[in-house]
Amino acid sequence: MDRLRDVFSRILEWIEPVAEQMGAPGLALVAFLDSSFISLPQVADALVVALTLKHPSGWLGYGLATTAGSVAGCYVIYAAAKAGGEAFLRRRFHGRHIDRGLVLVQKHGWLTLTVPALMPPPMPFKIFVLLAGVAGIRPWTFVGAVALGRGVRYGGEAYLTSRYGERATGFISDHLSAFSIALAGAMVAGGVGLVLWRRRGRRLPA
Repeated sequence: MDRLRDVFSRILEWIEPVAEQMGAPGLALVAFLDSSFISLPQVADALVVALTLKHPSGWLGYGLATTAGSVAGCYVIYAAAKAGGEAFLRRRFHGRHIDRGLVLVQKHGWLTLTVPALMPPPMPFKIFVLLAGVAGIRPWTFVGAVALGRGVRYGGEAYLTSRYGERATGFISDHLSAFSIALAGAMVAGGVGLVLWRRRGRRLPA
């Protein structure tokens, strides 16, 4: 664990000056790389907080840029999976698990993308992106679901930092997972409620 923290700190020390110099585009680039083929766990989160601390008035731009970069990176994985990623998944994972995952994604759609997109590591997210591509989830549904989850996550971090400064960094560091779980639970409850409401509406006589 200490070694992983050291590696994370070194990566952050190297990337932060570059991202700060580039500003919002730098955040978008880091988020794109992290969400596509290069994993940089929580580096984007840390950079959003770091840059917002130095430039609080730019919090909205930082949140939007990081979200946009992440959505674009996820779309690369999604498009690759849609073009022929099922064979790759079945080589890497047990076929029964893939079948269950595909049923889950096809049945619940955006919810299976928004909730994982909201959660920080170690929540596996790219597997859901791959499954969405293989399952044939519509592009706009995919983009909207990922944008919602990532937007709440990165936008929330940026807003809290701009409003509460250093006090927010401790909260985000210590409680990000719990906060994300609470939000994810609220989204799931809202999604279930919406489904039940629609079903009830269909059963009511005209």
